[in-house]
Amino acid sequence: MKAICRDCLWTGEQRPARCPACASPRLVGHSELDTLSIAHLDCDAFYASVEKRDAPSLRDKPLIVGGGKRGVVTTACYIARMSGARSAMPMFKALKLCPNAVVIKPNFAKYKAASRQIMAKLEALTPLVQTLSLDEAWVDLSGTQRLHGAPPAYLLARAQREIEAEVGITVSIGLAPNKFLAKIASELDKPRGFSMIGATEAKTLLAGRSVTILPGVGPVFAKALEAAGYRTVGDLSRAGPKALADKFGAHGLRLSQLAEGRDTRGVNPNEARKGISNETTFEHDLSRLDELEPILRRMCEKVTSQARAGGVAGRVATLKLRTPDFRILTRRRTLAIPTQTTHSLYAAVRAMLKVEADGRSFRLIGAGLADLVEADLVEADFFSGEARRLKGEKAVDSLKERFGQSAVVTGTLMPRNQSSKP
Repeated sequence: MKAICRDCLWTGEQRPARCPACASPRLVGHSELDTLSIAHLDCDAFYASVEKRDAPSLRDKPLIVGGGKRGVVTTACYIARMSGARSAMPMFKALKLCPNAVVIKPNFAKYKAASRQIMAKLEALTPLVQTLSLDEAWVDLSGTQRLHGAPPAYLLARAQREIEAEVGITVSIGLAPNKFLAKIASELDKPRGFSMIGATEAKTLLAGRSVTILPGVGPVFAKALEAAGYRTVGDLSRAGPKALADKFGAHGLRLSQLAEGRDTRGVNPNEARKGISNETTFEHDLSRLDELEPILRRMCEKVTSQARAGGVAGRVATLKLRTPDFRILTRRRTLAIPTQTTHSLYAAVRAMLKVEADGRSFRLIGAGLADLVEADLVEADFFSGEARRLKGEKAVDSLKERFGQSAVVTGTLMPRNQSSKP
């Protein structure tokens, strides 16, 4: 099998211009089709696609999912992207580029439901599914051909078709011999794409691309590489492992491997999330500590609620602030013991906020837990109060689950003009 029709799943030894069975031009073919087994699935403009699915009148309109004029773009549909709107762009800038865009606030309950359907499709094929976010996952289909009676490429083409029919959104898939190349492949033909990169062609395909496509190469490191004469992946490949190791240490060796298209990382379903965070953008800039504290407390409650639901605790508390000129400030504090309680997280981030809230204005605030560990492995000293607080917060979780999120409100979040009566 060297070719598959993504519409009717016809298979053949050669890739014709159109499918012999259904005349579709949507065929995918590759000389290594039978052997490639590592895939990267990426939903196409996920949040916007779910919204368009549920409101067909939006289908041909530019759509931006985000929060308010002072917020940022969460997702822009492909029509909006044609005008320059992009994820993480300030909303006012996106609307200036695409003034006729329809703006919808995120509905994460819907997105999570759609994500569960998609991931269930993948998990029916193999237990080796490593989710990166609601709309993205790596999949290892090695050894599944005997079980399912078809090579990974066929199984993925079928899953892609079923997701579109049953979930109502499109996904793009990259298939390759490793995780790095699979992710590159999934970006070659979006939206609704299916691309493959084989081991024999990887080095040539990567050579002319910017070093920024490599994992771990952000804007700062990219500038350092360019200053050293490494602008493209091909430059790194030609330099060789010794020269890169001499200049950049172990990371240089890693860069050398990636430049050759090699990646030894496995697909690990149990790989822990790096962190949990929550943030909000204000309608008006805020500067006073007494205005910022209750909002920060709410962010902490959301973060720790997710941590408890996921059975994890964080070793590091993080604070995020954004100034009116969009400069981002991040602060971190290592905790005495990993926590999943609002009390401990809020105490840590509030202390950091008191230092930063020196009269400056902020347009965004966020809190988070990083360096996550399994909560069951944390030995909390009962007499430190952490265990008692955790028990109390879990009881509040149960009440909110039964009666709704507004059933219990902490004292610090009560309106200032609301009196308490016996």
